[in-house]
Amino acid sequence: MAALLSNTTGVGNTATGATALLSNTTGNVNTAIGVNALEANVDGIENTATGFGALLGNTTGDKNTATGVQALLSNTTGSDNTAVGYAALQTSSTVGANTAVGSLALQSNTSGSGNVATGFKALQLNTTGFSNTAMGSSALEANDTGTNNTAIGTGALPSNTVGTFNTANGFDALANNTTGDDNIAVGGQALLNNDIGHDNTAIGVNTLFSNTTGINNTACGDFALNSNTTGSGNIALGTGAGGNVTTASGVICIGAAGANAANSCYIGQIFGATSTNGLGVFINVDGKLGTTTSSQRFKEAIKPMHRASEAIFALKPVSFRYKKEIDQEGRSQFGLVAEDVEKVNPDLVVRDKEGKAYSVRYDQVNAMLLNEFLKEHRKSEADRATIGELKKEFDTLTGTVQEQAAQIEKISAQLQASNSAGKVVANKR
Repeated sequence: MAALLSNTTGVGNTATGATALLSNTTGNVNTAIGVNALEANVDGIENTATGFGALLGNTTGDKNTATGVQALLSNTTGSDNTAVGYAALQTSSTVGANTAVGSLALQSNTSGSGNVATGFKALQLNTTGFSNTAMGSSALEANDTGTNNTAIGTGALPSNTVGTFNTANGFDALANNTTGDDNIAVGGQALLNNDIGHDNTAIGVNTLFSNTTGINNTACGDFALNSNTTGSGNIALGTGAGGNVTTASGVICIGAAGANAANSCYIGQIFGATSTNGLGVFINVDGKLGTTTSSQRFKEAIKPMHRASEAIFALKPVSFRYKKEIDQEGRSQFGLVAEDVEKVNPDLVVRDKEGKAYSVRYDQVNAMLLNEFLKEHRKSEADRATIGELKKEFDTLTGTVQEQAAQIEKISAQLQASNSAGKVVANKR
């Protein structure tokens, strides 16, 4: 049975069903199909209602589309809404620009605007939250006043209530988040157990899976940081990276499981890998990695080291063991104490951010050792040359002595012969 009983000047309207467009007076180009569809509309225009009670309470709202039983049931003045599915946008009244596709999608919305819900129970409990996007069954289902959230995937962000600026893409992504803000979860069950943690980024299946209250974590790769619960400021890159981190903060793991040790860094595929013709990598107090250069084009004020290297003779090499928190095995070590070296030459130590002696610039010590070695080598060469000259002189002197000895021996023989001849003559007399 068609309605439009009160229509006066409205044109282009279509009503099919008991009380459909019953109250319309001046509204134009409306379509109502179903019992009570657009029943209260007075002068709203370009609305389309299909289904029992669809857009039932609409009076002056324009350009709304409701398809499904009780879809946009309570809308009165809101415009530009689209509701497709049973009870979709059922309680929304005065706000506009919402899109709900799916049974019970945005069912409880009252004043939230700019929301998009696609899927069964998507954004079902949203009341005043705005600018949310939910695509998938139960996506953002519990959201109440949270704003600017994006949930794509079945069960994505289903528990969120007031959290804002979260992005969940994947099955059960951020499934337990309630009030946490500014989280990004891309991948099935990424940040699954996060409750109030905020500013986390998880990309990959089961990334940051156990995180509950940890903040400012970044994990990229399936199962990255999956055991972290309360640790914050951690970074993990690679499948399973940071898998051993649970509560520690400030841990960086690249292609390595790492350890639950705060303010540490682990990088895989370096230990045991040989890199020929390369350079040693250094790190400064600001965390910058780099190598040293020896090319003349990068240097100035170049001059011989001379006696500057003699400072190393005052250094005191020691044996020691690191404290347990550094080396649990307590292996014997050999080296120098930075504070002792600082007293000898302050330029030979590396300092921390507080300016305290932290380590020794062993590369500089090596250069000084080389200078002292070369000095000793040159001295040795000079001594060798001197010894060579002395040997030549000795050899010459030895030859002279030997020659003189031979002459003396010859003369001695002549004298003996002369003496023997004299004795013979004397005997004959």
